[in-house]
Amino acid sequence: MNRLQHYIAGRWVPSAVESAPFAVINPATEQQVAEISMGSATDVDRAVKAARAAFPAYSATPLAERIALMKRVQTIFERRYEEMVQAITVEMGAPHDLSSRSQAACGPGHINATIEAAQALDWEGRSGKSANLVREAVGVCALITPWNWPINQLAAKIAPALVAGCTVILKPSEQSPLSAQLFAEFIAEAGYPTGVFNMVHGTGPIVGNALSVHPDVDMVSFTGSTRAGISVAKSAADTVKRVAQELGGKSANIVFADADLEAAVKRSVLHCFNNSGQSCNAPTRMLVEESVYDKVVEIAERVASGVKVGDPAQAGNHLGPVVSKLQFDKIQKLIEAGVAEGARVVVGGPGKPAGHENGYFVRPTIFADVNNQMTVAREEIFGPVLCILKFRTLEEAIEIANDTPYGLAAYVQTSDQTKARAVARRLRAGSVHLNGAGQDYETPFGGFKQSGNGREWGKHGLTEFTELKAINGFYAA
Repeated sequence: MNRLQHYIAGRWVPSAVESAPFAVINPATEQQVAEISMGSATDVDRAVKAARAAFPAYSATPLAERIALMKRVQTIFERRYEEMVQAITVEMGAPHDLSSRSQAACGPGHINATIEAAQALDWEGRSGKSANLVREAVGVCALITPWNWPINQLAAKIAPALVAGCTVILKPSEQSPLSAQLFAEFIAEAGYPTGVFNMVHGTGPIVGNALSVHPDVDMVSFTGSTRAGISVAKSAADTVKRVAQELGGKSANIVFADADLEAAVKRSVLHCFNNSGQSCNAPTRMLVEESVYDKVVEIAERVASGVKVGDPAQAGNHLGPVVSKLQFDKIQKLIEAGVAEGARVVVGGPGKPAGHENGYFVRPTIFADVNNQMTVAREEIFGPVLCILKFRTLEEAIEIANDTPYGLAAYVQTSDQTKARAVARRLRAGSVHLNGAGQDYETPFGGFKQSGNGREWGKHGLTEFTELKAINGFYAA
């Protein structure tokens, strides 16, 4: 059984204080596949000291050298790509094809986007009459990542932090440590100087909190639930460190009567169910214009009835399990709440799909006749569950869409591009997708309201890890 260790100051090390290991469970089989040494505040302190010691020299290296190091990581990642695919499938149940085409692919995608952004960014230049405006690395950064898109979040934080000249301590989710272990191996093989990259396994309340309160950590970049994000922000406040957060979502998807309904509803249902619904920006609230409501529900039922669940180790477009028993139980309680509050089950419902007694498989579920005050419309379910709501006017659609504490993403379906653009401007969300448009790695990702602050991806994700310094009199006459 593999015991995964921490990576601190260029070495793989056990925990400073021996504790019970954490079992890594394959959610498709409910069998243990590895275990991790659980870190403590002592391990965090060791890692922060290593990162702090490495910062002065590493932050002063030329940009070209930092880019060259990250390109080495890219080369190693591509050589060991299939290992990463397998790790993601085993640790969090993403089906092989999803792991290969989307999950693992986020690593090279974000690395490429970061390098291109760094090469195009103005790192210094004249400002006003005499000042030189310089971008410098923010310092020692704690990177706290979740389990649902593990490499997406790792690469979207690690690549810009290291290219900017920061030194880092990664705390990956204890639910998905296998992909983080591989990425740490890529970093080690690439030849980064000692202490530039460190990784400490453990829980949020122990390791995450120790990083958030540590006086020698300059920035925390956190992706996870809104509840946990609030805790991180409070812990970081006493030392006035920078906090960038990408948190939860309950994204509205407005379907107007003039949309291509077959195409719009099909892609919307499949998008909601993608990754077994475990995406913070999933279009989980479908708002449908009243005149086409019944037709949309009929299409959604037909599409969802064709969605299958299956073994994530097998090729195909099926759904895998959700990540853990804890997550499975939470989803079941929310589905049961939807039934109890009067939402109509169109497809799915409580329980496991037939033939999947083992593993944390959830029945793909659609609720119709939902109102925006129901629990299933308010809370982030993080499972393959879609709610369908009705609206009468454009103004009502916008009001319902914005009536949420979240603001990560939103979606608009209409054949009228002018209307689509006008509605998009009024939606309080960090990303708005018109008629199935995706998002490039260069485009900033993040949310409004309780979906977080700051932005990741591309240029905007890179500049999050920099400070601006004005050197006045630099260009004195």
